[in-house]
Amino acid sequence: MISKVRSHVTQNEPLLFELSSPGKKAYQLPELDVPPVNASKALGAEHVRSEIEGFPEVSEVEAIRHFTRLSTWNYAIDLGLYPLGSCTMKYNPRLNEAVARIEGLAWAHPYQPESLSQGAMEIMSALESALIEITGMDAVTLQPAAGAHGELTGILLVRAYLESLGNPRKKILIPDSAHGTNPATAAIAGYAVENIKSNDRGMIDLELLARVVDEDVAALMITNPNTLGVFEEQIARIAEIVHSKGAQVYMDGANMNALVGITRPGDFGMDVMHLNLHKTFSTPHGGGGPGSGPVAVKKHLEPFLPLPRLKAGSSGLTFDYDRPRAIGRVKAFYGNFGVIVRALAYIMAHGGEGLRNATMDAVLNANYIRKKLEGYYELPHSAPSMHECVFSDARQAKQGVKTMDIAKRLIDYGFHPYTVSFPLIVHGALMIEPTETESKRELDLFVEALIAIAKEVEEDPEIVLKAPHGTRTGRVDEVTAARKPVLRWKPAD
Repeated sequence: MISKVRSHVTQNEPLLFELSSPGKKAYQLPELDVPPVNASKALGAEHVRSEIEGFPEVSEVEAIRHFTRLSTWNYAIDLGLYPLGSCTMKYNPRLNEAVARIEGLAWAHPYQPESLSQGAMEIMSALESALIEITGMDAVTLQPAAGAHGELTGILLVRAYLESLGNPRKKILIPDSAHGTNPATAAIAGYAVENIKSNDRGMIDLELLARVVDEDVAALMITNPNTLGVFEEQIARIAEIVHSKGAQVYMDGANMNALVGITRPGDFGMDVMHLNLHKTFSTPHGGGGPGSGPVAVKKHLEPFLPLPRLKAGSSGLTFDYDRPRAIGRVKAFYGNFGVIVRALAYIMAHGGEGLRNATMDAVLNANYIRKKLEGYYELPHSAPSMHECVFSDARQAKQGVKTMDIAKRLIDYGFHPYTVSFPLIVHGALMIEPTETESKRELDLFVEALIAIAKEVEEDPEIVLKAPHGTRTGRVDEVTAARKPVLRWKPAD
């Protein structure tokens, strides 16, 4: 056990229903100094709600303590490192939140006329321009509401473009190192999916790619850097091979936070890509949204972008609906405006050099962790890491300890677990992404914890196999919980 273990008060918390006692109230009021009124007579019985059966009755302090204690159970980026690889759980500067809450922006009505929306429209236009510059593409739509939504929008653009040439084609190529949403996106867009296996360096095999690209291929969907955290070193050659057969190259830009300020997808041959604003530009993440997955395209795909499009008119900015080749709407209004405001605030606060520094810090942090841990955990590939590093549990598995066991034990050391068993092409994967958020001190604590666990596996694996030890609940039957969830509380017999 390392000496810098974090801990806080662990208190089992009953349900509010279990704290309830008949007659308790969370308020106390003086006697009425006016005659009481019968609500049913005054308002009509149909407008008066009956008492809620079984509604918990607790005091004010019981209610406050209950919900405050529950709030401390939530791990968050405000509390410590969130090393989830692929998810990019980075800190959201509070300045962005303050800007998004400016009254004129927070209360802007989506149906107000364009003449009263010029400020909001300028914000959207400015973000489009910034993303065009960052990606090296020619046009951007802010409509898609999430990364996967952006993927679908991008592939629909590819389909529309190829249809305009007379043949939408039949299939999409997807490397095994791509994000898991890519195959689903291709299928929803009406394409068959063909998988491409990576080589031993975790990259696309160029010879294999050249063999499988034919006139039936509509596009290659490539994640770069891929889910191994590896940059496709031959990306320009990959684009040439695909383009030589008349197909398009779609780049999953979810890992763009490893490239901003260093290189631009438009410069190495990408035709269309999406961006996850929460991953690269620090807008809110998780809980189902709100999200934003803008799509950037090269000039030949611009006519097909969803309508409306922003354009400058004689009286300012306006929305252009006269776009006969557009694929239609993909989102109500013009995307999630509050998220757009936050992303622009982040970009403007950093500036070009600041965004590049954030990228460099993210890559440095990932490689620092990789170097510190490579003597204790197996590295499945030799290629350099970008913003995240992926280990396997191969060494620990010899003692019967798997990646899930290591993740559970990490909780005892006060850290949120890394991404477990993903990407799927690495058996027993430990996927770690520190982002640029973390200091060296935080990284050192995390590294010390994982090294200590590796030593425990060698000396006394039972400690790890039975983890976590310091949580309110130990190991749960996750399979049964998923297949037979208990969604309604009922008192014990």
